[in-house]
Amino acid sequence: MFDSITSRLVTIGLLVALSIGALWPRTVTTRVPGPDGVMRDSTERRINLKQGLDLQGGIHLALELDQSGGAVPNPADAIDRALKVIRTRIDEFGVAEPLVQKLGTSRIVVELPGISDPARAKEIVQRSAFLEFMMTDKENLFRQAIPAMDRALAAAGVTERSIGRQVADSAARAPAVPAAPSSAVEDILGGNRPAADTAKAAPGRDTGQSRRDTAATRRDSAADTVGANANGLLQQLLFGGGMVGQYLVPEEKVTTVDAVIARPEVQHLMPRGIVLRWGSAPLSRGARAFRPIYALVERPIMTGEYLTNAVARIDQLTSGATVDFTLSRRGGRVFERETGRHIGDYMAIVLDQKVQSQPPVIRGQIASRGQIELGNANLQEAQDLALVLKAGSLPAPLQIVEERTVGATLGEDSIHKGFLAGIVGVALVIIIMIAYYRFSGVLAVLALGLYVLFTLGGLAALSATLTLPGVAGFVLSIGIAVDANVLIFERIREELAHGKSLRLAIDAGFRMAMNAIVDSNVSTILTAAFLFQFGTGPVKGFAVTLILGIIASMVTAIFVTRTLFMIYLERRPGAQTVSI
Repeated sequence: MFDSITSRLVTIGLLVALSIGALWPRTVTTRVPGPDGVMRDSTERRINLKQGLDLQGGIHLALELDQSGGAVPNPADAIDRALKVIRTRIDEFGVAEPLVQKLGTSRIVVELPGISDPARAKEIVQRSAFLEFMMTDKENLFRQAIPAMDRALAAAGVTERSIGRQVADSAARAPAVPAAPSSAVEDILGGNRPAADTAKAAPGRDTGQSRRDTAATRRDSAADTVGANANGLLQQLLFGGGMVGQYLVPEEKVTTVDAVIARPEVQHLMPRGIVLRWGSAPLSRGARAFRPIYALVERPIMTGEYLTNAVARIDQLTSGATVDFTLSRRGGRVFERETGRHIGDYMAIVLDQKVQSQPPVIRGQIASRGQIELGNANLQEAQDLALVLKAGSLPAPLQIVEERTVGATLGEDSIHKGFLAGIVGVALVIIIMIAYYRFSGVLAVLALGLYVLFTLGGLAALSATLTLPGVAGFVLSIGIAVDANVLIFERIREELAHGKSLRLAIDAGFRMAMNAIVDSNVSTILTAAFLFQFGTGPVKGFAVTLILGIIASMVTAIFVTRTLFMIYLERRPGAQTVSI
């Protein structure tokens, strides 16, 4: 089939056309925030050759199921569902050329090139986004249980001072980590760890006068306090809020209340069907900050599984960030029925175990549309919330077990040094081949140019990611490409030394060098295949580039170089020798 020069040239031309076609810039659509904060499609023409984190900069995350709060049922299925949710979130996030894949059976790898805000990306990837609509404790079951809880605490000798020592000892024993641990309320009640831990204000200096003023204010209304004249610990720490089921905790006492509620004496007396959930933001009462905690009916009237769309916006009246959500038809019917049964009651919107804003009172039936008010949150935070709500909640919390961040400056430096090394390596190969083999070296260099085109075209056709180790694999395969030419040229020299004609020597040189070339290249491909199978990240990039480079080098060293020799002999049929 390839005995004629014409058929060989047609094959080479076809390979060149395919490589150029794969490298031809294409229109790529990505989602970016517009001037009004709404995500819009943006198109640009880009070569289908992706750059890895080490070249472009970005973040690499390895995620596993967080089973610290209890074993996750069917973890393999949970990982698969989490993979789909994360992919949807990343697509909405607008990252160009992300990598989201499952590694093994228990780990998800996320690579986000070009990310300028790694903290925000981690927040979006990790956030559980479990949405619940829960009614407040209108029967005041928790309020009625507080005196019994206080008596049990007193019998156990629990005081605010002893709780303070317990909290201090726990903080001293805890390892220093960037993220604050989840609260005791969430741990005891089986809640998921929130995506962003609530910031706690540092305890301020509380003068005696301010304490007296606060106490006097609370005593003005009997309903305003749980028990102003009682000496019970919980009755001293919890102040009544402005609605049923709401209690206020001084910001500096939040950790103490967490520890008190986590006590077995309190948990044993917790009313059946009632759970406690912290508010997402503190409230100001006079000069002091209070953190609201809500007693809610454990069974939600509806969850976010029926949510179909969520859009962030700024409310024109309050200038606050809100998220407008839309429910499915079935969800709308359920919501309308449940809200119709609770007209006049307070409904808490709970996201990741945190109550969002002040629970509104239900004035009438709510169908398929609703709104989540985010208080002092900015538009970007509202957009992130809308994004994760649309993508759906994670089936189980995820923890980051590996994290690598590469800055854009380091990426540019890597590109410069990597390609400089590649250019120097190629230049040295070209100089040595031409200086040592002269005319035959020139033919090898011409074939080497096609090798570069074929390798890059193959990477683009496979949508492979080019990494810095990949550049190293590319340069290495250049050496392998000319190594095959060296074997061929040396065999031709031997045949010419034995007195054979130039045509016979060239035929024998290619034929006798073939076994050594195939053996060495196949061995290298097998090694690279193992690297690809068992390696991660940059190692895979090195393996892919090396495999494609070896295949391209065999085509150019054996097929293209032979074709160039055939053209030379066709043009000079009487040639008896060649500079080799």
